[in-house]
Amino acid sequence: MPSDTSAPSTSPTAGYRGLLRNREFAGLYAGFTLTVAASTLSGFALGTLVNHRTNSPFLTAVSMYGATFATVLGALTLMSVADGKRPRRTLVALQCVSLVGVAAQAVPGLPLAARFGLLLVLGFLQSLGTGTRMGLLAEVVQDSTYALARSLMNITSGGTAVLGYATGAVLLRYLSPQEVFVAAAALTGAGSVIVAATVRERSIRPTSRPGLRRTWKTNIALFSHSGQRALLLNLWVPNGLVVGCEALFISYAPEHAGAFLAAGSAGMLLGDLTVGRLLTAGQRRCCAFPLRLLLAVPYLLFVLHPPVPVATAAVCIASAGFAATLPLQEQLLELTPDPVRGQVQGVESAGRMTWQGIGAAVAGGVAQHSTPATAITAVAAVSVAITVLSRPFVIRARAVRVETADVRADPR
Repeated sequence: MPSDTSAPSTSPTAGYRGLLRNREFAGLYAGFTLTVAASTLSGFALGTLVNHRTNSPFLTAVSMYGATFATVLGALTLMSVADGKRPRRTLVALQCVSLVGVAAQAVPGLPLAARFGLLLVLGFLQSLGTGTRMGLLAEVVQDSTYALARSLMNITSGGTAVLGYATGAVLLRYLSPQEVFVAAAALTGAGSVIVAATVRERSIRPTSRPGLRRTWKTNIALFSHSGQRALLLNLWVPNGLVVGCEALFISYAPEHAGAFLAAGSAGMLLGDLTVGRLLTAGQRRCCAFPLRLLLAVPYLLFVLHPPVPVATAAVCIASAGFAATLPLQEQLLELTPDPVRGQVQGVESAGRMTWQGIGAAVAGGVAQHSTPATAITAVAAVSVAITVLSRPFVIRARAVRVETADVRADPR
């Protein structure tokens, strides 16, 4: 097995291939890929099922992104398990329980209330799993290649979502949503097996017992730090509102929703590939603000009801702006003490996903009382306003990061 402590090469000839030679990272990566594929298929299937049953933009949007509401419960209660003594065992156990939840969605005739209940359970488990996976990632790869590793995982997430939405659209022409749920459960199970077989257990975590008290102690310290607060705000809110725009695609144009979602995933893939692979850390920081604007501005075109090709191109271009998360995540990691990296990254991910659910609910609620096109435009405008108004706080966070680095370099 390749050494986990050797410095991965960052030369142009190595890059992602160098990371994948690390067996543990390759296992985390493969398990993550299968989990994203399962989530994409099950989310699209559930959104289609709910839309057919209710014809409600609000319920359809919530069904696709409702699991994100429960992620905040994980962040507030048990996220400290992400930094526990046996993260590999924790991750495998969480994925196995998620497998049961996804499989339960395949039960024919299951009431919508039960399906939404399962969404909340899966969201809670997903938040803990993400924190545990990101904590392992920070140990498996070195800090110098962390952004590259996150970039590869983000690219894979976008590419897998493209294939997932396209595959889901095709499968639903020939299969029932329940049968698509079975396929998603099989992918979830395969991901669990790969992680169990490739990632070794680690025992270098804090000795204090994970639980509510430790979770709250770390969270209070996190939100007491002005720099981390500013970074979390920008990682959560603008992104979440734009996801609310995406949650209305089925209501806006049911026959073209798959194309819109695939275009969005493709744009995210291209953005992460460019920002994570081709730019230096300094260049990434300089691009963060323009990328956050790019994330929302193209959606303002929807007020004009553009032709489908124009709307698809706008969605693709806008989604490249999701790459702004990479420099913000780098800054957050630099401000985070090593013993709580898993929990902090889990809180960041849980908050981002929770705001995706909030964005979907807000956009769906506005669409319920107006039109999907109006709601998409309005939510995008709010995202732009928040990005512009919060920019000074992000700049201040960068200054705090520099001061922290100076103190570490010169402890006098």
